[in-house]
Amino acid sequence: MQSVLIVIHLMVVIALAVLVLLQRSEGGGLGMGGGNPGSFMTGRGQANLLTRATAMLGAAFFATSLILTIMAASNRAPKSMLDSVAPTPGAPAQQGGAPAAPAAPGSVLDQLRGGQPAPAPAAPKQ
Repeated sequence: MQSVLIVIHLMVVIALAVLVLLQRSEGGGLGMGGGNPGSFMTGRGQANLLTRATAMLGAAFFATSLILTIMAASNRAPKSMLDSVAPTPGAPAQQGGAPAAPAAPGSVLDQLRGGQPAPAPAAPKQ
């Protein structure tokens, strides 16, 4: 159903773009800049077939956009980031508020170093 609606939406978008490009310019944006200032929203302009078709396609575009948004929102379930984090194999699970254990060999840092385990720390001299 959603793919059919997307195809209809794309056809409305293409038709709307073609209709807008076919319309005659009336001299500037919102009736300003070179055209007759009284020509914006005149009775003759409202009755034009292209204007009515553009309005209907605009309404269809708005409706299909809303329906697609509602369909996408209904298919999405809320998720937590904590649910998607998987514990690393071999790592002990933390209990309560205990501090994290130091990185074991084979950790991310070791992988970044090229698989070489970190050298053991030297014993302090006395």
